[in-house]
Amino acid sequence: MGLGNIITRRLKVFAIALIIYVDYKAVQKRVQWAKGSKKNTIWEKTHERNARRVLNLMIELEGLWVKLGQYLSTRADVLPEAYISVLKQLQDSLPPRSLKEVCRTIEKELGKSMKDLFSGFIHTPLATASIAQVHRATMQDGREVVVKVQHDGVKEIILEDLKNAKSIVNWIAWAEPQYDFNPMIDEWCKEAPKELDFNHEAENTRTVARNLSQSNSSDSNYVHVMIPEVILSTEKVLILEYMDGIRLNDNESLVAHGVDKEKLVEEITRAYAHQIYIDGFFNGDPHPGNFLVSKVPPHHPILLDFGLTKSISSSMKQALAKMFLASAEGDLVALLAAFSQMGLKLRVDMPQQALEMAKIFFRNSTPAKEATENIKALQDQRERNMKALREKTKLNEKEAQRFNPVDAFPSDAIIFTRVLNLLRGLSSTLNVRIVYLEIMRPFAESTLQGTMMMHGPATSSQWIYDSPIHSDAEARLRKLLHDIGTDKILGIQVCAYKDGKVIIDTAAGRLGKYDPRPVQPDSLFPVFSVTKGITAGLVHWLVDKGKLRFEETIANIWPKFGNNKKDLIQVNHVLNHTSGLHNAMGDATKDDPLLMCYWEESLNRISKSTPDTEPGSVQLYHYLSFGWLCGGIIEHASGKKIQQVLEEAIIHPLNIEGEMYIGIPPGIESRLATLTVDMDDIEKVMQQRQNADMPANLTRSDLAQIVAGVPVIFNTLNIRRAIIPAANGHCSARALARYYAALGAAGQIPPPHSSNSKPSLGSHVHIPKLPSITVSKKKKGTNNTTSAQKPNSKGYTLVSSHTNKHEHGDSDNNIQQKVTKIFENQKIHDAFMGTGDFSGLIYPEGKFGLGFRRYRNTDGNLTSFGHSGLGGSTGFCDVENNFAMAVTVNKMSLGGVTRSVVQLVCAELGIPLPDEFSSSGEKGPDMQLTLGPS
Repeated sequence: MGLGNIITRRLKVFAIALIIYVDYKAVQKRVQWAKGSKKNTIWEKTHERNARRVLNLMIELEGLWVKLGQYLSTRADVLPEAYISVLKQLQDSLPPRSLKEVCRTIEKELGKSMKDLFSGFIHTPLATASIAQVHRATMQDGREVVVKVQHDGVKEIILEDLKNAKSIVNWIAWAEPQYDFNPMIDEWCKEAPKELDFNHEAENTRTVARNLSQSNSSDSNYVHVMIPEVILSTEKVLILEYMDGIRLNDNESLVAHGVDKEKLVEEITRAYAHQIYIDGFFNGDPHPGNFLVSKVPPHHPILLDFGLTKSISSSMKQALAKMFLASAEGDLVALLAAFSQMGLKLRVDMPQQALEMAKIFFRNSTPAKEATENIKALQDQRERNMKALREKTKLNEKEAQRFNPVDAFPSDAIIFTRVLNLLRGLSSTLNVRIVYLEIMRPFAESTLQGTMMMHGPATSSQWIYDSPIHSDAEARLRKLLHDIGTDKILGIQVCAYKDGKVIIDTAAGRLGKYDPRPVQPDSLFPVFSVTKGITAGLVHWLVDKGKLRFEETIANIWPKFGNNKKDLIQVNHVLNHTSGLHNAMGDATKDDPLLMCYWEESLNRISKSTPDTEPGSVQLYHYLSFGWLCGGIIEHASGKKIQQVLEEAIIHPLNIEGEMYIGIPPGIESRLATLTVDMDDIEKVMQQRQNADMPANLTRSDLAQIVAGVPVIFNTLNIRRAIIPAANGHCSARALARYYAALGAAGQIPPPHSSNSKPSLGSHVHIPKLPSITVSKKKKGTNNTTSAQKPNSKGYTLVSSHTNKHEHGDSDNNIQQKVTKIFENQKIHDAFMGTGDFSGLIYPEGKFGLGFRRYRNTDGNLTSFGHSGLGGSTGFCDVENNFAMAVTVNKMSLGGVTRSVVQLVCAELGIPLPDEFSSSGEKGPDMQLTLGPS
């Protein structure tokens, strides 16, 4: 291919592209003055003439442009009808190459004459495509075959066309930034040259055939397709078994043979779902020309042409499966985790819009006749997303149009999206409607569930995260976890400190039922009422700093609170669960569970509530109201947001950045554990004794339904991001154990966490920052960067650059890093447990001190305090033995796993077992809900 030809091809491509661009821009102006049907007529004629321009150029240039035209001709779901009807001519054969050229290539590649190779060779080709020509032939041994022969010089043409296509895409992205196809063309530039080696295609064909035939025919994921056997291959010649079939664009023959087109496309879709989700190896070019239909009933699809075949890693396969299921179920947390796992990065935090875009990928296919309505629906969706983007970023309309919300798009996902689009185009071409979510779901679920089974404790040491063993107690703990197994454990973390040193730091299991990634030491678990112990610590910190007094009336620092007989309620009443507001907002949250997502409204309502009992008269557990009451106290006493106080008081001094939150910020979804329920244990819930301390709105008859529904609600992104200081803390066991180690040592900060724990505790950015919001400018060499710094509804600020992990909050944070204690009061233990000088501030002989559950040992002495949560997570410390421990779980149960773990560790260390974790001792309200056999 000479320089002259290269320049000529390039000029023709750019000339046509410019003509089409100018034509559409002119028509956009023109139709502003047209009305009704005249406007539609103008657009139809515009599409028709430009489709003809594209077709003529592609036929003239052949090579890559034909493949592009074949792809576009299948997109009846999004392209105007004129383009589909004109470009589908490219699905038929192109003008054939000469027989002389074909025979010369065959003899050169195979080293034999045509007579020695074939007893018969049909001169007229079956098809001529962009890269090769196919002839039917008979081998000397009598086998009927097809011979695929690469065109002379096509390699140089394809490579040059890729350069031209890249230039066109760059130009479009500059002229119209909202249409940036660079990720797609970059992936095509990487994958397309592989199609030019037929040895590569032969091996791909064998691999796909082998993968699709491995399932048992009785398996629900078995696919009924046919793939020709590879007979022989070289770089430029491929000989395959001949299969007699009907082309998909031959509608007359399809009808004559009684082919069920909907069933046909469904089976093709199932074959691709198997390749993507089960095998991780799939054909990236499913256009109509690459399929035949067997003429013999039941008319199985015949899959052809495996030149462009993509292999993806196990991690990417899981991420794609997770993205699919998240889209199907509307699970924002799982969707964002899938994005993170696959390497897709966004410049703006708009999870709802991200979900809507993901759903577009997996939407039902529509017949070609509905293309107009489909295009309009997609345009309407785009306009809604653009409006939301402008509101979020404060960009003007022109800036928003030029803004690309995607910061990084993984190359492995490019071919995946292309396959989905081609499959959708295939069903539109055949005028059938396909429900992709139903067809593909079993394969996606099988991928994630199959990975879970592969890495259970009985088959792989990977079930327990690979980290050093700190003590004999930890070695025995890991054996216990292995013995308990996956029937009772989905994911778990256990961490313990003794005398200020880490003696246990173990993680095991998986992040979720449909998330086979391993639990790591830095994974974040929802811990329910364990959060109360963290929130109570913030109140104690403010008291220690002189910002608050336990005996102070709440109305003194929160004036709006002092109505409806609440003027005498003191801070200690709230901490001790004796404020009388145990039922506050109970009815409201029961009617509308998502009300708890709105922090300011929750504070407003709690300030207007009326107590059921006199302050200090009776101790009744404040399941949810505890958090809003303490949160309001904290914010009014400190003048800061509760998350800022959490960082200043606990996170930064203890160096546990990124591993303890009350309401998660955007950007950490990939480390979240997903809750599920031990359904065997649910059957036992109704047999529990009625808890005398339960609020009236939580009756025994509602209990099983509530427990089963809790994971569904608390897995949602809205709840996870909300500020619910009684129930939605997210933390790792090592961060929680370090917190209680500090409390147990009267506020003394322990030495740095074990260096053997990877990633290191405190190594995460606490509030991740989104990439720059950059608005492209047509003037080359300049950038205009706009930072959206408006706090979101959860109190976090979305800024445009990465900052130091201690930057969030005020300058006091840096000072806090230098201190060695988080409390100065030498009698802080008495305050936590309500003993000594603080005994007059609590309900006599009650379960709680000031914010913490008090634990007695086997001798009946108060030596420990902490807080457990619904489902089994817990954190506590033993003051006398300088011991602290935390357990986090994501399979909510009756607590048997947690009790077994605590019992073993305490026994190994010779530490008295707190009554909370014994079989017969008195339990706190959360552990009463999770009481079960030891």
